[in-house]
Amino acid sequence: MYKRLSAIMFPLTALLLVGALVWGYQENQEKNSILIKAENQYQRAFHDLSFHVERLHGELGNTLAVNASSNGMHRKGLVNVWRLTSEAQNEINQLPLTLLPFSETEEFLSKIANFSYKAAVRDFTKKPLTEAELGNLKALYKNSGEISKDLQEVQQKVIGNKLRWMDVESALATEEKAEDNTIIDGFKTVDKRVAAYPELDWGPSVASIYDKRSVKKIGGKPVTAEEIKAKAVKFADIGGNEKVDVRENGKGTEWASFTAMVSSPNHQQPISMDFTREGGLLISYNDNREVGPAKVSMEQAVTKAGEFLKKKGYPGMTAVSADRYDNLGNLTFVSSQNGVLIYPEKMTVRVALDTGDPTGFQASDFVKEHQDKREIPKPALSLAEARKHLNPEFKELYHRLAWIENEDAVELLTYEFGGKINGSQYRIYLNAADGNEEAVEEVRTSSGAQDK
Repeated sequence: MYKRLSAIMFPLTALLLVGALVWGYQENQEKNSILIKAENQYQRAFHDLSFHVERLHGELGNTLAVNASSNGMHRKGLVNVWRLTSEAQNEINQLPLTLLPFSETEEFLSKIANFSYKAAVRDFTKKPLTEAELGNLKALYKNSGEISKDLQEVQQKVIGNKLRWMDVESALATEEKAEDNTIIDGFKTVDKRVAAYPELDWGPSVASIYDKRSVKKIGGKPVTAEEIKAKAVKFADIGGNEKVDVRENGKGTEWASFTAMVSSPNHQQPISMDFTREGGLLISYNDNREVGPAKVSMEQAVTKAGEFLKKKGYPGMTAVSADRYDNLGNLTFVSSQNGVLIYPEKMTVRVALDTGDPTGFQASDFVKEHQDKREIPKPALSLAEARKHLNPEFKELYHRLAWIENEDAVELLTYEFGGKINGSQYRIYLNAADGNEEAVEEVRTSSGAQDK
């Protein structure tokens, strides 16, 4: 019996063992294939990065080599600088550097890309490169040469010592011997060098991109938790017997603020509000009550939202867009001055379409940008003169004066034209002084969305 059983089990066991070995071999081969592919991708990205930074250094040199009045060559050079910098940024993103401090270099490249792009797209016949911008290019030429040299040194070590990027990824993930890794040390050297560079004057258009909004910029006297409680109860206005919990956020930092939670037996859910510590200004309001089926039109919602803002201390706000999503309406309001819409001073209001009552709003832009009075000039162009700068095929639906911030972070007066062309709806903002196109926005509408 045992002989018969062994005669059956032995071949079966042997077959299973062979199958396991074959499966294990195939799995190992597939794993090795994936690792080789990843290593090849890392190596390609790194060598491309070194090549493009070297090309970037050369292109900056070419741009500086021509005459200061060579607007065409300056534009061409800056476009190439932007392209090469963008490619270098893309290659950095393909390397396993997420756990490695390389943020200084990434931000440096990002600023070069934004600086070169914004300079290249402007009209050089009206605004040629300034002395300050040429000084920036000279500094960038010198700095990029140093970065390129450092990367080439790392590249030589990678090739000469046959170093693997998979070892870098493993070292960063496990934190084992990361300090001894040649590639990691090389990239740390580059980032440390970049961090030591003096900050350049990139101009307002680039600086505004990296401007970190701070509640401290708002000014005002610091408020206490008790003052926030009183403000929260008054704004919530949900009946008596309110209970208010106030929490301070970011104490001791520039982002210090207060969050107030107001609850009452007369209301479904607590209402949360965020206030700045400096001045006690309301940043956001959120009522998380359950919203029923929509019974109110978007036109009625806009009206009720305007009444709500006026009641809460924001008079003169104008709805500029209204989008509907299921049983909620998202409305954008801006302030106005003498009939001119002030777009930097905007806030968004969320409306529940079962009753039309606002259930939340976000006012951080309004809080940061609000001014009691702006110096707004009269338009140099008439409406008829401004219209001449529109595409003849543009079908105008409305027009109005609007105060906006353009791509160069400069606030100015524009004519805003809303209309349709090529089957889509657009807002076009023309400079009220010279008719130049300052901004063009496609109005994307979702189901039930409206544009005001």
